[in-house]
Amino acid sequence: MEQRRRIYYSAAERAEIWDRWQAGESMSSIGRRFDRASSSVFSVISPTGGIRPAPRWRASRALSLGEREEISRGLSSHCSLRR
Repeated sequence: MEQRRRIYYSAAERAEIWDRWQAGESMSSIGRRFDRASSSVFSVISPTGGIRPAPRWRASRALSLGEREEISRGLSSHCSLRR
């Protein structure tokens, strides 16, 4: 039996799926728009019960990209983590 390829949607495609779903389009018509089966659209919509999830955001206490790069450079030059 042939194994099916996993379908991945980009963030923009997911946003369009949710926009179309909230506008009242059916899963099959959304799937046709992306040239995919409606079951692939179902896998995006069903985990949250058809309700669009809140946008994700990074916690304020998380390190920024600049801070991560600074730590990485320090570690590569054999400095301590605290330094």
